[in-house]
Amino acid sequence: MKNLTDRQTEILEFIQRTLRDSGVPPTRVDICAEFGFSSPNAAEGHLKAIAAKGYIELMRHSRGIRLLVEQDAPLTNQYELPLIGNIAAGQPIMAEENIEETVRIDPELFHPRADFLHRVSGHSMKEVGILDGDLVGIHYQPDADNGQIIAAAIYDRRSGREGITLKRYFRRGNKIRLESENSDPEYTTIEIDLVQQDEDSQEAAQFRIAGLYAGLIRRPR
Repeated sequence: MKNLTDRQTEILEFIQRTLRDSGVPPTRVDICAEFGFSSPNAAEGHLKAIAAKGYIELMRHSRGIRLLVEQDAPLTNQYELPLIGNIAAGQPIMAEENIEETVRIDPELFHPRADFLHRVSGHSMKEVGILDGDLVGIHYQPDADNGQIIAAAIYDRRSGREGITLKRYFRRGNKIRLESENSDPEYTTIEIDLVQQDEDSQEAAQFRIAGLYAGLIRRPR
């Protein structure tokens, strides 16, 4: 996320405060009254600028403001996370060539605390609200409990590349299942046999846990 101006920070804090006190976001008229703007168009201009920086999403009705940061998150307490793309074989996950950009966020946005971001590609997790294009926070951790959503790093020997996919994780003995959250039959379960992987088969999927899913950011489309 990009830095806010002082006025934008004040407006975003007003939105947070109104949501906390009344349960609904303010209207454009409310914002004008609070900040002395002469026209709702002035309020709309500030809201669009805040939305462009990734803090809110605007919808087409008078109270159409959706927070994309936690309601009570302090806006001045921010830090940068790397946004990771596909990972080339043999490179550490935080290697410079794997980082597309850095994104400023509030550290309290993710639980557990995120170490990097990954852009979601596709619709395999849409039934738990994770959509194509979302930025998901990943907490670096090499293991997981059954049922947790993980960033699974799978190395394809034929392409020579390792890619990250977000899936729900299950393990029983040496068998791994990576399940989608989409009932469409095209989204099949990925099954991995760790014994086969250890045998260094040319056809086996090479698998590791890159980290745990910790939350998401939805940038304006």
